[in-house]
Amino acid sequence: MQRPLFATLLAALTPLAWADPAIVYDMGGKFDKSFNEAAYRGAERWKKDTGKGYLDFEIANEAQREQAMRRMAERGASPVIGVGFSQASSIEKVAKAFPKQQFVIIDSVVRQPNVESVVFKEHEGSFLAGIMAAMASKTGKVGFVGGMDIPLIRKFQCGYEQGARYANPKIELSGAMTGTTPAAWSDPSRAGELAKAQFAKGVDVVFAAAGGSSVGVFQAAKDAGRLAIGVDSNQNHLHPGTLLTSMVKRVDVAVYNAANKSTPGLTVLGLKEGGVDVALDEHNAKLVTPAMKAKVDAARADIVSGKLKVTDYMAANDCKP
Repeated sequence: MQRPLFATLLAALTPLAWADPAIVYDMGGKFDKSFNEAAYRGAERWKKDTGKGYLDFEIANEAQREQAMRRMAERGASPVIGVGFSQASSIEKVAKAFPKQQFVIIDSVVRQPNVESVVFKEHEGSFLAGIMAAMASKTGKVGFVGGMDIPLIRKFQCGYEQGARYANPKIELSGAMTGTTPAAWSDPSRAGELAKAQFAKGVDVVFAAAGGSSVGVFQAAKDAGRLAIGVDSNQNHLHPGTLLTSMVKRVDVAVYNAANKSTPGLTVLGLKEGGVDVALDEHNAKLVTPAMKAKVDAARADIVSGKLKVTDYMAANDCKP
């Protein structure tokens, strides 16, 4: 059953020069308009700037992760970049087997001497999204729809809720997760139904941190005349007038930097490092009031300076401000 994977990898790997980078995308594919696509854009920018090539592979099932990374490493690809926390165990195994090559894991930590672990302060960017949601809400009710129910997505939700309360201490919050397996990242119908249920309760802004499933939330918001917030990539252009903003997570920067020069150890990207933020552009300009922008700018400055602390759910295992 694995022959097609091996054949595809062999054909794709043959043209690579020694030490060109390789990328394994997470479930959902590189054109998910979200997390994976941000990684793809970073790789494409590196390709354009350097004139060099890279290998990428979109897994179709869980078993392919380690196989793909191992085949890439066997052909000399370096660094081998695993996009998403689910790649951690595969990166750890393959990095041990190829100690002279470099590996990168995005969204998790693997403590090996030849692995760079890139993580983000999603709670900081989500805090700003929460401010915008609370200030845009006319009902005083905002919601959250996550993808797979894991601590990382709870981290988004926790930051968002803190930001909403910061802007409006009386705000009412609703939350739901699309599922408990990786399939939750590619189930827009389920995510859309969850958003509709929240809209039915009076929620008028929903933050979707659900990977490829988020598009279902956006469509539901558009159909209901409500607002949504995108995630990872700047998704404002998908539904201008419906997307209040997007909590951008610069996976593209992480991939670009890693392809240029991978440095083993831990790299943490937050507001201060330009690793997360909220997207303001021509597609949401009419939705963002001067007061909203001023409050977001002030909060960003206070978070960067350390004056304002945002609880990290994954560190605290709780969401108390």
